[in-house]
Amino acid sequence: MGVLGHALAIVVPTGGMAIVAYLVVGLVIGIESMGVPLPGETTLIAAALLASQGHLHLEFVIGAAAAGAIIGDSIGYYIGRKAGRGLFERLGRRFHHFSEDRILRAEKYFQRYGVWTVFFGRFVALLRIFAGPMAGMLRMPYPQFLAANAGGGIAWATTIGIVAYNIGDNADKIFGQLSIWALVVLVLAAVAAYTYYKIRRKHRAVPEPVAQPESADV
Repeated sequence: MGVLGHALAIVVPTGGMAIVAYLVVGLVIGIESMGVPLPGETTLIAAALLASQGHLHLEFVIGAAAAGAIIGDSIGYYIGRKAGRGLFERLGRRFHHFSEDRILRAEKYFQRYGVWTVFFGRFVALLRIFAGPMAGMLRMPYPQFLAANAGGGIAWATTIGIVAYNIGDNADKIFGQLSIWALVVLVLAAVAAYTYYKIRRKHRAVPEPVAQPESADV
């Protein structure tokens, strides 16, 4: 889980801080929708869990998430339309999220399912990042893209938000009042585990040095 995805759980959002929390939800999801791999869905879930404990209003969480998704995807669409495939090739050389294999997979989805890829892609991590820029690159008509983008963004934000909210509400009934600090501890543990995994994976990827054969004595 990403650190940004759980920023809402670190500060108890009361009063003016609640507005900041809604803005964070919209901003993180919007940037992710532009093509930057941020934990948008995790952020939505964290905010919905806080709403289940009365720290936020669920309708505002869903509204912020849907607005971020629609606006971010639209910006990503225009970036992809203007930059073309060269944008993905440049990003692929720097970030593994934009590897050639993933780009080809996303492109096949678009060619096969068209606007439905934009709508249902909101529920898939890979397509959630690629949908806007890829639709722009492939010159999908913007009115079609906007309709699918808005419908998918609203459906995704509503579904994930309500499910996470109800999970939090049920957990409250079973375990009592959920502590914000308990959530912070779980988040830090998850971040530590993820960091450890990435470091281990990086070390395994480093090839072992090849021993040079000793020269034979003449």
